[in-house]
Amino acid sequence: MTAASPWWTPHVHADRRPRLLARNAIAADIRAWFSQRDFIEVDTAILQVSPGNEAHLSAFSTEAITTGGERAPLHLHTSPEFSCKKLLAAGERRIFSFGKVFRNRERGALHSPEFTMVEWYRVGEPYDVLMDDCAAFLALAAARAGAARFCFRGREADPFAQPERVTVAQAFAGHAGIDLMASIRPDGSTDRDILHEAVSAAGIRTAPDDTWADLFSRVMVEKVEPNLGIGVATVLCEYPTAEAALARPTAHDPRVAERFELYCCGVELANGFGELTDPAEQRRRFEAEMDEKQRVYGERYPIDEDFLSALSIMPDASGVALGFDRLVMLATGARHIDDIIWTPVAQL
Repeated sequence: MTAASPWWTPHVHADRRPRLLARNAIAADIRAWFSQRDFIEVDTAILQVSPGNEAHLSAFSTEAITTGGERAPLHLHTSPEFSCKKLLAAGERRIFSFGKVFRNRERGALHSPEFTMVEWYRVGEPYDVLMDDCAAFLALAAARAGAARFCFRGREADPFAQPERVTVAQAFAGHAGIDLMASIRPDGSTDRDILHEAVSAAGIRTAPDDTWADLFSRVMVEKVEPNLGIGVATVLCEYPTAEAALARPTAHDPRVAERFELYCCGVELANGFGELTDPAEQRRRFEAEMDEKQRVYGERYPIDEDFLSALSIMPDASGVALGFDRLVMLATGARHIDDIIWTPVAQL
């Protein structure tokens, strides 16, 4: 088999160029959309003391060397979230970041170790508003690219239609026949044995050492996610609090949190929260996440103490992160994320 020509080969670039120009145009439209609504674009530092404290996010790490020769670990951020929330604590009310983020252990048709994230925050506004923002970006990208429908791997969706809203519990019941809430106690803690029994009864593989989180993720990946965003986009909301480390509990049920994800054609595009602002609870959740990371990967990341301090004065806010590259993929019909990145990261 003949090896594919590199992206910088003139004929390959000529084939890629229309999608890359569409990428630029969509980016310009998104920036204009924010400007029209009085959002301020912020440029956050990439090097951070902590890259984030989610168990299954892996960072690229380096070290700073002072003029005196002292060394200190630093990490490329996996999200601008900590920096953005510090800006909210400082007094900003509507901000967005449009820039590069970095995640290790990720490479594939939908994953690049370096990718572009659009992340924005609204102070004093409910997280439902962010769902409407996401729907607006689907239509905006489709209109700019001239796409009547989004398509990916045989799945299609109308980017101009209002997304459906489905709770995680409804999705588990509808797509896997599992009563998820039966495995969550009134205080939000989880019962692994109850979920294990339900997952096994649904014919989904299990392992003796599976945690509740392992079982939850397997049902999501195998049964739920492939069925989301078909025909119209899906807003999957009200995640269990155990799966929403940065989100506050909902007012109507402490077992679930103000977290949502946007799916289109089975592809996850965005992840949003009604932001948690309790530093003590946030520390507890971060420590639990790092304990899980230590168990699974044998490593942990430090907690950003400045972030927790800022959280104590941060106002109520809602925030969301959207994978810009994936949005461009769906709008332009690309099959691989590298097809819509101007200079893709080298394959190892």
